[in-house]
Parts: sequence; C-alpha cells; structure tokens
Amino acid sequence: MFSHGLAIGLVVTGATVGVLITGFFRARRRRPFPVHGWLGIVALAGAEGMLFRQVEPVPTYFTPLAWSAYILIADAAVFALTARSRLRDAPVTVARMAALSIPLWLIFEAYNLRLRNWTYVGVPHEWVPALIGYGWSFATITPAIFETSDLVQALLPPVPMEPWKTSRVADNAIMITGAASLLAPLLVPQPIGAHLFFLVWIGFMLLLDPLNRRLSLPSFLGDVSEGFARRLYGFFLAGWICGWLWEFWNYWAHAKWHYTFPMFENQKVFEMPLPGYLGFPPFALECFTMYVTAAWLAGWLKRVR
Repeated sequence: MFSHGLAIGLVVTGATVGVLITGFFRARRRRPFPVHGWLGIVALAGAEGMLFRQVEPVPTYFTPLAWSAYILIADAAVFALTARSRLRDAPVTVARMAALSIPLWLIFEAYNLRLRNWTYVGVPHEWVPALIGYGWSFATITPAIFETSDLVQALLPPVPMEPWKTSRVADNAIMITGAASLLAPLLVPQPIGAHLFFLVWIGFMLLLDPLNRRLSLPSFLGDVSEGFARRLYGFFLAGWICGWLWEFWNYWAHAKWHYTFPMFENQKVFEMPLPGYLGFPPFALECFTMYVTAAWLAGWLKRVR
C-alpha cells in the first residue's frame, strides 16, 4: 500500500516529468536526439532496474548514477531543441562546474552541522567509498540545475517584461538582508536556528546577486534591469523540477538522506516535509549566484562588460 505522501509525490513528479516530455516533443524540430542522450536513458533505466533488484553497488550509488544519467539526457534534449548544449560546446566548463559544485554544497553541509536539518543513512563505512559517493553526488548538483534551466528556457514561450531597475541603495539593502539571513540561524540558539534553515536557501542569493551585477557578472538583477526574465524563470522552474527528482530518486536509494526538520514531520512527501518543496526554486537561483561568484573568483568566468 502506498502512503498518502508517497502517492502525492509520485503524482506530482510524474506530472512534472510529463509536462517536460510533452513540451519537448511539441517544440522539437527535425534534429536528431544525440547519442549521449540515449546513453543517459539506457543508463538511467539500467540503474533503476538494478536498484529494484538490489544489485550492488547500484543501490548505494544510485543517487549520483541517476543524476549523471539525467544530466546526459537533459543536455541532449537541449541540443535537440537548440543545436547547442553545454557538454558539446563547453565540456571543460561543465567539468569545472562539477568541481565547484562540491565545495559550494559543502557550505550547506557546514550549516547543517549546527542546524541538523538532515542526516545520511546507508553510506558505506569505509572512507574511500563514502567519499566517492558524497563527492560524486555533490558534483552533480550545480550541473543538473544549469542543464535543467537550459531545457526549461528552450521550452519557454517569449517572456516579455518591462525593464526593472533597482537603485544602489536598494541593492545595499538586499545585500544586508542576505547577510542577516545567513547569520541569523547561526547566532540564535540551535533549537531556534533549526527552524530558520530557509533563510540559508535565500541568503546567498540576496547577498551575491547584487554583488555580481556590480562586478558586471551574470546576475538576475542585471537581467531584469534590461527586461530579460528568461533566465530567472528558467532557474526558478529548474529548482522545482530538480527538487521533485531529488526527492523521488532519494526515496528509493539505499544511501540516502533523511530530513530531521523539527516541523511538519507528519506531512512528508517522499522524505521531505511538504512545505520544504517551496525551498527548491529559490535554492536553484542561489546555486546560480553562488556559482557565478565562485567561478569568477577562480578565474573561470569573465565580466560581461
């Protein structure tokens, strides 16, 4: 018997994926689906089959396997729609993105050491297999969000908007709010801070996006000031899509995370308390801003003007 939460999760995840697939076939022109996309489909289907047959080490490494396959599929879909893709046009950039994804996610793990909102189970006891699992999983986070955003943007209709400019004073206020959001969960007592993790999901975006614009780096504020909203919508919707897929694949994996959030424990869909899904869209925006800043600091991203 499926639980009520599991049924909701399956319906929403299936509907989300169904909308993507339908949109792809409607928008696709007579352009072939690349080989690496078919390899991703075969790899994902094979991993799913071995997961349910409990063929190790697939159940232990199912999360990174599934997301690696998904990245291949999403990239191939983008190419079929636009004749451009990150893996074909800029593989070195994707590799760097995956490398940066690990330390960027470890920032959130550092917060979790104090706030204790999730824990991992089923991870190998030996440190080498454990590090492989953690590192591989964390390396897929940022590329998956960017590839999903590329796919969403390829499917979106025109997104007109009037230019919306913010003043320097407003930018400063946004940055101060971001810094306060990042500090507050750490400065209050832990039982209170554990309820404030949502501030971390928006804090880096608020702090860094105005800074990125001042540095003439890609930014959402810079986009909307020029009447360009497509990237903003793309990453926001990518967060929704990736959030459901993260939780869907995590639910069945052997090595997985459990949420210990001190609220809504009786309202879980997969492993996530239902209100937690609202955090994935802003998290995707945050991943973009954090990656832009980190890539610029590493010398891998140049100013746009």
